Amino acid sequence: MQETVLAHAALILPDRIQKGHLVIRDGQISEISEGSAPRGAIDCGGDYIAPGLVELHTDNLERHITPRPSVDWPHASAILAHDAELAGCGITTVFDAMRVGSIPARKDYSPYARSLAAELLALIADNALRISHSLHLRAEICSETLLEEMGQFGPADRVRLVSLMDHTPGQRQFRDTAALETYLRGKVHMNDKDIQSYFAELHDISRRNGERHKTGAVALAAQLGAVLASHDDSTPDEVSDSAGHGIRLAEFPTTLEAAEACKKNGIRVIMGAPNLIRGGSHSGNVRASDLAGAGLLDIVSSDYVPSALLSAALLLARIWDDLPRAIACVTGTPAQAVGMTDRGSIAPGLRADLIRFRMIGETPALRETWVRGQRVA
Repeated sequence: MQETVLAHAALILPDRIQKGHLVIRDGQISEISEGSAPRGAIDCGGDYIAPGLVELHTDNLERHITPRPSVDWPHASAILAHDAELAGCGITTVFDAMRVGSIPARKDYSPYARSLAAELLALIADNALRISHSLHLRAEICSETLLEEMGQFGPADRVRLVSLMDHTPGQRQFRDTAALETYLRGKVHMNDKDIQSYFAELHDISRRNGERHKTGAVALAAQLGAVLASHDDSTPDEVSDSAGHGIRLAEFPTTLEAAEACKKNGIRVIMGAPNLIRGGSHSGNVRASDLAGAGLLDIVSSDYVPSALLSAALLLARIWDDLPRAIACVTGTPAQAVGMTDRGSIAPGLRADLIRFRMIGETPALRETWVRGQRVA
């Protein structure tokens, strides 16, 4: 039996902060106590101990695979670096986002998810990774090959989340096409003629494939046993459509009205940590802090900055004056939302996925990360 004791800590429990120690046995939390710690305990010096962070939506793996435009980095190396980075940020469970649905005529929008997933799964089978990985398929409705690409995945592929994404110009995230035009000019250096041609192409693809892809993706997600999420809902009508498909998670609603409609329909709202930290959306959409103040924010995702997840939780704690509630947004609530009942809280019998951090001013400084009781960072 392997035993580790973390003592002299501020334990962030679901409903309170308790000073004391916890005991880890064979990868699980065994005991929580306010009493004297046994000999051999690790002295945490008053640091916080929280559940390991649960990340449902991150582009970080794609960033490691393509660190520069047109660069395809060796995948095993990229996956290992991504895994180590997340462990170092306190993330112990990640849903790696991979796009399915491509436009073959565009070299920058070709299929990749099936082959990348196979490489990730092989590393998991080899016990080469530090943290727990599952797949999050981002189903691009405005594409040519969505159903063919999704059809390559089966129940053994650890696909636990599917989000329906539609980047047709003029709706959802890019309801204001001016923001998309600015992005295309800056990111891929398109001129006005290129942008108008690109918009026309996407509108044609959406007209031909949109409804077929949406219906098919919902059915395939059910076959995979995956939780279904919407993405960038902008209006109450779009939320109603999401609810009609059985969606219970909404990634990054773009307006207050959409978030309010999610609440009424029993759909949990996910917002990005960068939005919270920067004080607004880079696309000009609703501020996460406004949703938090209105009681409309349930889960936080690091999105494109893994280190932002813990910092955003501590920012929420200041907004709400409630640290356990804020920590739950990046631990217990996302775990529950995807059916992972074995993690996300500090409680006896749960996985010993834990982090240790202290505050330096208003910034959390991560000290250690444990997965199943083993220190990984």
